[in-house]
Amino acid sequence: MSLLAYEQALEQLLAGACPVQQVETLQSTEALGRVLAVSQVSSLAVPPLDNSSMDGYALRCTDVPTPGTKLRIAQRIPAGSIGHTLAAGTAARIFTGAPIPAGADAIVMQEMCSLESGEKNAAESRIIINHLPKPGDWIRRSGEDIQAGAEILCAGTRLSAPQLGLAASIGIAGLPVFRRLRVALFSTGNELVMPGEVAPADLPPGTIYNSNRFLLRGLLQQLGCQVTDLGIVPDDLAATRFALRGAAEAHDLILTSGGVSVGEEDHVKPAVQAEGDLALWKIALKPGKPLAFGYVRSQAQGQAAFIGLPGNPVSCFVTFLMLVRPFILKTQGAQTVTPSAIRLRADFDFPQPDARREYLRARRNQNGGLELFHNQSSGVLTSAVWADGLIDNPPGVAIRRGQEVSFLPFSELLY
Repeated sequence: MSLLAYEQALEQLLAGACPVQQVETLQSTEALGRVLAVSQVSSLAVPPLDNSSMDGYALRCTDVPTPGTKLRIAQRIPAGSIGHTLAAGTAARIFTGAPIPAGADAIVMQEMCSLESGEKNAAESRIIINHLPKPGDWIRRSGEDIQAGAEILCAGTRLSAPQLGLAASIGIAGLPVFRRLRVALFSTGNELVMPGEVAPADLPPGTIYNSNRFLLRGLLQQLGCQVTDLGIVPDDLAATRFALRGAAEAHDLILTSGGVSVGEEDHVKPAVQAEGDLALWKIALKPGKPLAFGYVRSQAQGQAAFIGLPGNPVSCFVTFLMLVRPFILKTQGAQTVTPSAIRLRADFDFPQPDARREYLRARRNQNGGLELFHNQSSGVLTSAVWADGLIDNPPGVAIRRGQEVSFLPFSELLY
């Protein structure tokens, strides 16, 4: 099987992603990170009334022909109160968020005014306006944020904190969201040992700690998945087939790491072929060439999607971000599934590119450019911690210091 280009692999994965249909309504406070199932429309204008954006004084501009004009303070309007019609030649003491009284057409900030008397709360005190106001100054108009009947959130939106706040601003306390994606996770490999089970000093020769289990579980949880951790499966075909059959019965996706290469102890590929269908294997990607995608048959639900990631930790990390993440987002019902790259200057030379598309671990420096981690090996997980994003480098393209490259910040990939 020849290597598949990244774009083709992503297209195949997304074509095979079946969005979940079940919807549940959650309190808005519990909906962070979930995908909205039904568009939300505002039943009111925000703000509902013209209001002041500053602490200051509401007045009529025609009453202030020149700076230094004095006006009598006729009323006081705190937020949450409604004032009465402003009489000509008077001003209203007003606070941020308070409705504009009828007759007023501008606000003058309190810093631009001074009281004639020294007593700020004295009745019948007068205010000196040290600024020439214009109609509309410091007034927030009704509906300038949201118009009544406007769609504020569309279906397929992943709900972030600002979006939850926006929903609350129009009185929405509960939001319809797609149910969580059920993901079964396991690692394969006789060499794997769990942290906590064996002390570093007692680690048997040839064994390593299972970092991928923690890495993938964290990435899945960040995407809002409901994760079933099935632990470590030994390098054995029968054991791998048994794990796949059990996982397929109650999960939408089975995600594994390790065992997808071509060695005699790599049993994931034949196990998937025996228990279902393998649609994709081997991608022209560095790091991360061995990646399996297919389906495992299920008596309960027909089939569960399967994605097998490589065992090297950086390969596992990169292939998850670039392929598994979009697949999961689409399956969750999200409309936007691929990240947005930015163009930044390379402050390094990279003279020996690979024939495959490469994702290089890099980070921004104080000069606005990118630095490259010194070791781009697929086994060096330190590079993923040091970096704050990935350089998306086309096949066979050398990078010269000073040229612009395509950069994918982790802020786009880890949310």
